[in-house]
Amino acid sequence: PVVVHGGGPQIEAALNRLGKKGSFIQGMRVTDAETMEVVEWVLAGEVQQDIVGLINQAGGKAVGLTGRDGGLIRAQKLKLADRTDPNLHHDVGQVGDIVSIDPSVVKALQDDAFIPVVSPIGFGEDNESYNINADVVASKLATVLKAEKLMLLTNTPGVLDKAGNLLTNLSAREIDELFADGTISGGMLPKIEGALDAAKSGVNTVHIIDGRVPHAMLLEILTDQAYGTMIRAR
Repeated sequence: PVVVHGGGPQIEAALNRLGKKGSFIQGMRVTDAETMEVVEWVLAGEVQQDIVGLINQAGGKAVGLTGRDGGLIRAQKLKLADRTDPNLHHDVGQVGDIVSIDPSVVKALQDDAFIPVVSPIGFGEDNESYNINADVVASKLATVLKAEKLMLLTNTPGVLDKAGNLLTNLSAREIDELFADGTISGGMLPKIEGALDAAKSGVNTVHIIDGRVPHAMLLEILTDQAYGTMIRAR
């Protein structure tokens, strides 16, 4: 397995301690230079190391990476098109758009039975850092690695309709309809877009599941009961 993690609540808490309020546009954190520094030390210095420690404590062999390690994630500044007016672009600061992924370091670790734990930080051509949405990184990395399964964990049961009911199976057409009527919004936007891209690019199964449920991933993999939302390319 490969783990890609976020850290939104931890970043928000760190910004609050500094007297700085975070803001979002279409699910993307607006990242100025000061916020980028906070993102780097929280993700790579705190959250990543906590996850590595927990995996190792459970008997695994985890190694932490950022997009800088081994040239894993090259990025450029994201030009975020407005969802309702494609001619309008939002400036979200040092938020990255993935240019390329070199999975060599991930594969090398996997070959020696290590579990890579990736912080979603990319680097640009001038060595500048970029904050990249973790779901986007996970989806792109799954595609490059030709993963059998991609599981995106969230703090809801999955994708919900406007009445709060779980949608267990979504096609690309149905997702477009949910985008259009505003059912999918906020932080779920990049998650769904990444999941759909991975499904279209050949990842066999893509699921959005509730990370709050104990053993959620094992339940999804090992049981026949449907958990969360499955994303289909067609």
